Order: sequence, then C-alpha cells, then structure tokens
Amino acid sequence: QVQLVESGGGLVQAGGSLRLACAASGMTVSTYTMGWFRQAQGKERVFVARITWSGGSTYYDDSVKGRFTISRDNAKNTVYLQMNSLKPEDTAVYYCAAGNGRGYNTNARLISWYNYWGQGTQVTVSS
Repeated sequence: QVQLVESGGGLVQAGGSLRLACAASGMTVSTYTMGWFRQAQGKERVFVARITWSGGSTYYDDSVKGRFTISRDNAKNTVYLQMNSLKPEDTAVYYCAAGNGRGYNTNARLISWYNYWGQGTQVTVSS
C-alpha cells in the first residue's frame, strides 16, 4: 500500500522558514516525479514545485520561485520543501504527490497527472 506522509508544518512569523518532508512507503520514490501543492482555505489546490526522479530538474510556480527549494533523498525515500522568506499568503495545507506518467515538463502542474497524494500538513504564516 502506497503512503505519502507529510510533516514539518506549523505556525511561523512572516519572514521565517520551515522545511516540509514527505516520506513515502510502499513505493520507490526514485522512480517518480514528486510534486508539492498547496490549498488555502476556500481556494483550489495549486501547484507549488516538482522534482524529477533523478533530482536533476526542478520547476517552481512563480509565486515561490527564489524562496522555496524542492529536493529529494532517494536513499531515505523522502522529498523536502524548504520554504524561506515566508509570507502570510503562503498559508495553506501543503500536499506532496507522486506521478510517473509521461510529460512531466508539461503536466506536472496538473493535479490529475499525479498517482498518489499525502494527507497534507498545515502551514500558517502570521503577519
């Protein structure tokens, strides 16, 4: 049974940092493109970042570019999202996802492209 479990969320002041982790079980992370999404209260779930199976390619939404870094440790079957210079508008539930279909370059922003999802972790940024 595949499971993705996010951790590391919490309450932080604006300008602070958090590192989210997504631990996978029942699957081999190294064969999947991994993504992070977020969903603010009352809004749709949106793409944040993705990293290819090798870690050689990353891609970010413009809203987080330069502040967030996605990385992976295939030996630990874990993906990370380092979030710096946090803003109140970053407040959301953050989800990790795994996908292994074709076309990650064009499709990795799409919720439907991913095969597995975690349960989410809350990030709250106070002003």
